[in-house]
Amino acid sequence: MASEQGSEGAHVLLAFLLGAAAGAAIALLYAPASGKETRDFLNEKARQSREKAAEAAKKAREAIDRQRENLGSAIERGREAYREARQGDKA
Repeated sequence: MASEQGSEGAHVLLAFLLGAAAGAAIALLYAPASGKETRDFLNEKARQSREKAAEAAKKAREAIDRQRENLGSAIERGREAYREARQGDKA
């Protein structure tokens, strides 16, 4: 379950990065600028993309941590129910 979420998060991140690169390329084709302006533009877009990717990774880690906690709680509740059921059988 956790590996599926991690894989899904990786696909989302890859799609985001590819979309950002495609958008930057299209912007360059339709709005040519001087070399310095283009470099500045690309640097800014790369910085924004890194920030968005870092935020997406942070959210993915938080979601995985929440799921891990939920799973741990569910396992513990199942163990407790099993113990109670066994004690009920002995009585």
